[in-house]
Amino acid sequence: MGISDLLFGKALKTSDERAEQIGPIGGIPIFGLDALSSAGYGPEAALTLLIPLGALGLEYIFPITGAIIVLLTIVYFSYLQTIGAYPGGGGSYTVAHENLGETAGLLAAAALMIDYILVVAVGISAGVGALVSALPRLQPHTLPLCLVILVIIAVVNLRGVREAGKIFMIPTYLFVATLGATIILGLIRAAMGGGRPASIVAPHPLHAVALTASSWIVLQAFANGCTAMTGVEAVSNGVRAFREPTVKNARITLSIIIGLLILLLGGIAYLAKVYQIGATDPGQPGYESVLSQMIGAVAGKGVFYFLSIASILLVLALSANTAFSDFPRLCQVIALNRYLPNSFASRGRRLVFSNGIYSLTFLSAVLLIIFGGVTDRLIPLFAIGAFLAFTLSQAGMVQHWRRVGGPRAIQSMLVNGLGATATMITALVVLVAKFVEGAWITLLLIPLFMLLMKAVRREYLRIGEEIHCDTPLDLTSLKHPIVIVPIRGWSRVTKKALRFAMELSPDVTAVQVEVSPGDSEDVRRIWPQSVVEPAQRAGEPVPRLEIISSAYRRVLTPLIGFATRKAEAHPDRQIAVVIPEMVEDRWYNYLLHNQRAAALKAMLYFLGNRRIMVVNVPWYLRADERARRTTSGSAG
Repeated sequence: MGISDLLFGKALKTSDERAEQIGPIGGIPIFGLDALSSAGYGPEAALTLLIPLGALGLEYIFPITGAIIVLLTIVYFSYLQTIGAYPGGGGSYTVAHENLGETAGLLAAAALMIDYILVVAVGISAGVGALVSALPRLQPHTLPLCLVILVIIAVVNLRGVREAGKIFMIPTYLFVATLGATIILGLIRAAMGGGRPASIVAPHPLHAVALTASSWIVLQAFANGCTAMTGVEAVSNGVRAFREPTVKNARITLSIIIGLLILLLGGIAYLAKVYQIGATDPGQPGYESVLSQMIGAVAGKGVFYFLSIASILLVLALSANTAFSDFPRLCQVIALNRYLPNSFASRGRRLVFSNGIYSLTFLSAVLLIIFGGVTDRLIPLFAIGAFLAFTLSQAGMVQHWRRVGGPRAIQSMLVNGLGATATMITALVVLVAKFVEGAWITLLLIPLFMLLMKAVRREYLRIGEEIHCDTPLDLTSLKHPIVIVPIRGWSRVTKKALRFAMELSPDVTAVQVEVSPGDSEDVRRIWPQSVVEPAQRAGEPVPRLEIISSAYRRVLTPLIGFATRKAEAHPDRQIAVVIPEMVEDRWYNYLLHNQRAAALKAMLYFLGNRRIMVVNVPWYLRADERARRTTSGSAG
């Protein structure tokens, strides 16, 4: 088994695609990990902004969470409709592009792509941040740990959709089970305690602060809490990953993900209030996450506590998997419309869109390196792209129902119109609340991505126009090409190239560049008996030998000049440059050989003369030795 098979698994045939498709059970860890894991940092992000209010801040967490849940419900119903209307996937980009036009589609695409990059960076950094808070001695290794986890997730996703689903299933369901059990137990204890349950392990004390809550603080807390909504569009982007019935399975998966997220968010907000659990300053001595305090207060700090914390850390770190599932699929849809390179639409060895995975890994690594793998520095850039995509998707669905019509079109338009309005207002709130902290960076990156995609599209259109042809093959005035063979003395490589050149055309010229006096003596001496006599005996045209003296010891420039002069002297003929090239069977052996053949090809290509063709004639080194090994192996 080769290294690639060990890392990525054996290559899959195209016909195996059906077997790689998934159902709701596998879809939840693949497409829901980001949304579900946001329960681990969304409420805390909101509570962190309420720290200055002390105990008063807990009076606002439930209404803020309630507003987020209402918004989440509206978005949920909108994406249910999107899945049914666009089962081919693409989500917000497809809806906006088909119903609102090119610019709106590219705006949604750019917003989603940036959001997915941030999902990876924030998810991994949050997981490592939680790990570092539990084991402070790992603090100096924050960035390397982030990059190692990033590579692991990328490799898992390169192994295929089903493989990723199997690997991430256990941590996902363990996270839901432990956090769900904590919430249920907490609710039971709260009911038994008349709404004032006693904590097994007391949370950090909250001090009464003589400060009223300003609208600005509440808005900022709401904006931070909205990070819990990122990832809910994932299922609509990856509908085609589900097995038949595709739409039904995708809708079931989305419903389970949103239902679980609402229960987790609501439960955490309620328990935070009744157990008097507030956020502590991140990075300060004595910091403890809200979930850590909550689990300790409800269940104590025994085996269950450590199992729950381990599942939270694991899911936070692995939440990037949702982006790895969706970003390549989004890129594939965009590439099919020629706004990204065609390679993004091609499947790799395991039927995944490998180039999308490579690009996401690289861009996320760059982001983690720039911000040092620290979550607090990345959060301000977060959620804007997601809410912008939400808004465009729902506005596009309004136009879709207007165009398509039907008995429930008015009702659907009202749902999507409400969603578009609500998410647009939320996007503005998030943008204003986080603008100075770093949201302006996202605001600059989105139009930059749009310009890049438009540039790719223009280039493809230009090339298409240039190579388009609707006329038949013209076979008038066919002539053999003038063939030029660059050589370096007489060898088996030269002999093979000359023979091939003579099969192409009767007009062959071998060219050797003489760098130092006497360089060409051997080939001059051997040419008559090795080339001229055999050609005459066979009744074939004799190849000419041309020696070019190079006063400045250049080899490639005189060859280029010779080919160009031939093209100018024969405007009615094609010029074929047959380049002999030695090919090694081991990559590192290329360092031992002069790479003039590759450089000559590159220079001829960049010359851009349409009448000068390049033909490679490889000579495989150690081919006889390999053949003997193969023969002896077969015999054994």
